[in-house]
Amino acid sequence: MLELDKENFEAEVLQVSGPVFVDFYSDMCEPCQALMPVVHALAEKYGDKMKFTKVNTMKARRMAIAQKVMGLPVTAIYKDGVKVAELVKDECTEENIENMIKDNT
Repeated sequence: MLELDKENFEAEVLQVSGPVFVDFYSDMCEPCQALMPVVHALAEKYGDKMKFTKVNTMKARRMAIAQKVMGLPVTAIYKDGVKVAELVKDECTEENIENMIKDNT
């Protein structure tokens, strides 16, 4: 998974045609840490269908706020620079994330 920050988010997500999965997380967020292996497994499974990325919001707080990420964890899919799907907090289950990926590939 590609690690994003405020320097490369626009080029790697907003300027890309096709689907891009973004995992917004924080090192201090226990649910985020628990979700990380699930996201990595899904990246291995679906990496040929979409680009998988992650953003540590502690290092890119303003950029995360600009993307309307107010709580964690958040998983989102962007297509052609537009957020087309998003799961927030308790919605971020393996089943929900996989369904979101399938719906957007």
